[in-house]
Amino acid sequence: MKIKIAELQNYGDSRGESYAIPKDAFDFVGHVADIYLAATDSGAIRGNHFHLRKRQAIMILPGTTWSFHWDEGEGTPAQHRSFDGSSAVLVLLSPGVSQAVRNDGATPLWLVTCSSEPYDPTEVVARKVV
Repeated sequence: MKIKIAELQNYGDSRGESYAIPKDAFDFVGHVADIYLAATDSGAIRGNHFHLRKRQAIMILPGTTWSFHWDEGEGTPAQHRSFDGSSAVLVLLSPGVSQAVRNDGATPLWLVTCSSEPYDPTEVVARKVV
């Protein structure tokens, strides 16, 4: 598996929404060496790169419309999927898969990423998919 995209179940109640990263995401990542939290402003793009060794589980939080763009490796076509922001979405990424998250909405888009390797800029390779 190079990429997996799944909407997460909302376990919320009268207090509000609640989402959990499922066990299979942690099994995919293995040892979590880095956790990253980021907001992406309206119209902005995060990504357009791939990692040489890092496996990632990215949880995009609900709130605004957005799109995910990716390829499955060097020489493969770019693909994309759009989301209405009504629920949290989990994306599992293998090394070599270029990816980008674009905020297509009017408010900030929040994401949390768990990675198998610590951040190392020498392990990040630019490859535009959007």
